[in-house]
Amino acid sequence: MKNNAFLIGFILIILLGACDSNTIIDKNVNINNKEWLHSDKPSFNIHISDISKKYDVWLNVRHTAKYPYSNLFVLVHEKGPKTKEYSYRKALKLAEADGKWTGKSAGSLYTQRSLIHQNYTFPDTGIYQFIFEQNMRDNPLVEISDVGLNIMSK
Repeated sequence: MKNNAFLIGFILIILLGACDSNTIIDKNVNINNKEWLHSDKPSFNIHISDISKKYDVWLNVRHTAKYPYSNLFVLVHEKGPKTKEYSYRKALKLAEADGKWTGKSAGSLYTQRSLIHQNYTFPDTGIYQFIFEQNMRDNPLVEISDVGLNIMSK
């Protein structure tokens, strides 16, 4: 009985420690059949209610070991409640010159995080939209498993 209470307490501590109250969004969108089409543009809407805080904004990409390139180019489209949409090209280095993947490995998948904004202050409260569009020559771009957005407050 003592062992069960200890085990339950230990599990609760682990679970509560895993929750991060600074995470605003941490969401990934699955890419169908691991084939990212130019027309497939994962979109994320996030409500920002506190503009006094600073935020780190990350683009997450998961790919398999069969991904054919060492890099990935993504068009990032951003729109805020009182701002025009603006877009820019983000380059992600997925592998070293020797072919070693730079992302964290989980089985056959590699996760690569790329910082979009560091210590960023959103200009106004409201809904912000982030859209990610693959910007490679291949259509579809194969072996991309999912794409995501992570925003953390400081």
